Amino acid sequence: MTKLLSFSCLLFLFSINTFSQKIITTILPEPKAKDTTTYWIKKNKIGFDISEIAFVNWNAGGTSSISGLLKSKFSRVYTRDNYNWTNELIMRYGLNKQDGIELRKTEDAFQFNSTLGYRNDTLSNWYHSAKFNFNTQFTNGYSYPNKNISVSKPFAPAYIFLGLGAEYASKKKDEMLYLSPFTSKITFVLDQRLANMGSFGVVKAVYDLNGNLISEGERSKVELGFLLTAYYKKEIFKNITFENRLSLYSDYINNFGNVDVDYDMVLDLKVNEYVKTNIGLHVIYDDDIKAKEEIDGAQVTVGPKIQLKQVLGVGLVYEF
Repeated sequence: MTKLLSFSCLLFLFSINTFSQKIITTILPEPKAKDTTTYWIKKNKIGFDISEIAFVNWNAGGTSSISGLLKSKFSRVYTRDNYNWTNELIMRYGLNKQDGIELRKTEDAFQFNSTLGYRNDTLSNWYHSAKFNFNTQFTNGYSYPNKNISVSKPFAPAYIFLGLGAEYASKKKDEMLYLSPFTSKITFVLDQRLANMGSFGVVKAVYDLNGNLISEGERSKVELGFLLTAYYKKEIFKNITFENRLSLYSDYINNFGNVDVDYDMVLDLKVNEYVKTNIGLHVIYDDDIKAKEEIDGAQVTVGPKIQLKQVLGVGLVYEF
């Protein structure tokens, strides 16, 4: 009996070892966390302003009109350690239609700015910087009411500023000051008719006493001078933002001390997330830009004058 029980136990153990399945547990490593670090700050703003006035049997008189302005601003800022690269694209285009008067342009701007900076340490707000700026327009410009002869065109003029200097930039990038003792300003006038007239400071065409063309006007002009630009943005009251841009440039070679001024001020009043009211003032003085006047039905070129534009608009703004 004892031998039989022993034999049964051995047979049971053999069957377990022979027919049982081996279970193997594998511990997989945890997946690595995805690196979401980005050194880019991206901001986009698209807006449309509209203003309208209409008169029907209005005893005091008046002219009905409607104006629209499409504007956009895109910025890309890269910041890492001691490096900063700021890029900005600004576009604006506006039209006005008055009763009995043809459609007229009120705003036309294409501007791209790029600044690459390096600082000695991460505590400093001063950067050794290289700056690039490009400006032109989208469509022809006229000295109204004359619409037969354009006074400006796309790339006539176009401006390029390229220089080296030092820039102060606050951490929020709401205060910036750029100083450059070596900045090249290149003026392009790619329309030959305007170049022959010597528009925007290029060398004009040469004619003989009979009015025959001897040599065409140059289509570009290169200057080297001193550039100062400043930017300041601050919320002065709740939902009211004050923004300023200033550019001062003086050419070393031609009339040094004669300063080109470009000042742009915008006051934004926020109604809600999508509706804003803005008041703008833009002042330009450039000795190379000669004013046009209508005298006895003829368009006459006179000397340089202060250019002033004031804007008041209410519109929709979408930021993303």
